[in-house]
Amino acid sequence: MLTVATTPEQAKQVISEWKAQGLTVGLVPTMGYLHEGHESLTKRAVAENDRVMVSVFVNPIQFAPGEDLETYPRDFEADKRLIEGAGATLVFHPEPADLYFPDACTYVNVEGITAELCGKTRPTHFRGVCTVVNKLMNISQADRAYFGQKDAQQLAVIRRMVRDLNMNVQVVGCPIVREEDGLAKSSRNTYLSADERAAALVLSRAVAEGQRLMEAGERSAATVLDAMKQLIEAEPLARIDYVEMVSWDGIKPVETVDGPVLVAMAVYIGKTRLIDNFIFGE
Repeated sequence: MLTVATTPEQAKQVISEWKAQGLTVGLVPTMGYLHEGHESLTKRAVAENDRVMVSVFVNPIQFAPGEDLETYPRDFEADKRLIEGAGATLVFHPEPADLYFPDACTYVNVEGITAELCGKTRPTHFRGVCTVVNKLMNISQADRAYFGQKDAQQLAVIRRMVRDLNMNVQVVGCPIVREEDGLAKSSRNTYLSADERAAALVLSRAVAEGQRLMEAGERSAATVLDAMKQLIEAEPLARIDYVEMVSWDGIKPVETVDGPVLVAMAVYIGKTRLIDNFIFGE
């Protein structure tokens, strides 16, 4: 039976009972409108913990003015069915007023590692992400928290936050889940028209081309990125936000591959901003 908690106090009550029994807790933070990627995170959390809390919360403080906060897709009834089917036992579904005090003045800001990639064009984004994830980790008292590699920079940032703040939680990264044709699963895929959906495959094709070059021995970042950009730029509906190669440990630009790297992109297909990536050498 799935329990729904709408306030931190309700969630804490359930979790305190779990902890009193000595049970381990897994956390899967989401913004809802769940798909197979979220389902895979939840199933892994269920397999590795005694109990699992999934949060469904469209976090307002990680959206900048003009972004898609109001139009972000929502379907909580469908989310509950997926969460229960995946085996989780608690869903945390607060309203913003339940999670943020009106006079709140405390935020979690991770510097340096947030300066590249999505942090360049969304400078307040990771402050919002880290603040809400910190809250969710505190509320859930999670032993492990699960994040998808599709948001690879987010995964790196949260790992750094947990390390730097000596937080008692293990951050577990999970592989990207893709459609049969290669498109990375995303709640924002629902924004795409039929023509845009077809055009969006240019992201996964660029990922495949970058991987092919590097597996064949190419170690020049410029060579790999130029090939990927040319492929994307050949698609009329695509507009590049960034295509970059950075060190996987520090998210700093690299010119030559001499350790684990993250090759990441953000591309607008029409008005919809999609991301994709691959990690090499990990």
